[in-house]
Amino acid sequence: MKVTESTSLYDNLEQMDVTSILQNINREDKKVALAVEKVIPNINGLIQQIVPRMEKGGRLIYIGAGTSGRLGVLDASECPPTYGVPFDMVLGIIAGGDKAIRKAVENAEDNPEQAWNDILEYGFNENDTVIGIAASGTTPYVIGGVKTAREKGLLTGSITCNPDSPLSKEVEHPIEAVVGPEFITGSTRMKSGTAQKLILNMISTTVMIKLGKVKGNKMVDMQLSNAKLVQRGTKMIMEATGLEEETAYKLLLSEGSVRKATEYFYKNLS
Repeated sequence: MKVTESTSLYDNLEQMDVTSILQNINREDKKVALAVEKVIPNINGLIQQIVPRMEKGGRLIYIGAGTSGRLGVLDASECPPTYGVPFDMVLGIIAGGDKAIRKAVENAEDNPEQAWNDILEYGFNENDTVIGIAASGTTPYVIGGVKTAREKGLLTGSITCNPDSPLSKEVEHPIEAVVGPEFITGSTRMKSGTAQKLILNMISTTVMIKLGKVKGNKMVDMQLSNAKLVQRGTKMIMEATGLEEETAYKLLLSEGSVRKATEYFYKNLS
């Protein structure tokens, strides 16, 4: 039996009081970070291969179905506003298309050829990386996608929560965060989903740092898409340059990013 489908360590959940339910979920959640810690060497190996490829113009492409697909879409969609990168530098592709983000699409994950067809809508180049995400490691959509990607010469990785899964066997860099039985049997949106989110955070954040999208500990290329981010950017410039708030604010708006504003200051105003 798959670990992700194994029986919960808890039973008669409907008879538990609310406090007990919350404490037991939390008890299980504490195991997730420890499971992720064990696979850091695997994550490291994958990232070491991704970065030089992206420096040559490659992209990072996540493919998944259901919760796994949604997590990939989430991570990808947050990269442009956070790091100021093009929308297609990190792509999240979900079985069933964008409508599947909100509503399950029947049988979408069962077609082993569809993921590659979905990737082709964005084109591909030899420096791209495809990471398949599937808690079970058995999703045909994901397995078929990484298999074809690897055949085409792309770098491939996977994020699963079962040991020795079929998906892991199809990629060069498998990551298997085995978190154990879910609090509700088979509900992999819980611990498995949390593990996948943690790993995706680690991958995209580390890649962006190594690509120079972070300076010190600041998101110097973030998009100024709302008042909060403009205020944050203004504070960053004040800290970096010693400018007063109003001057830093005007400089940020005129240059369009913290990085450009800071560079302009040191070139022309310091």
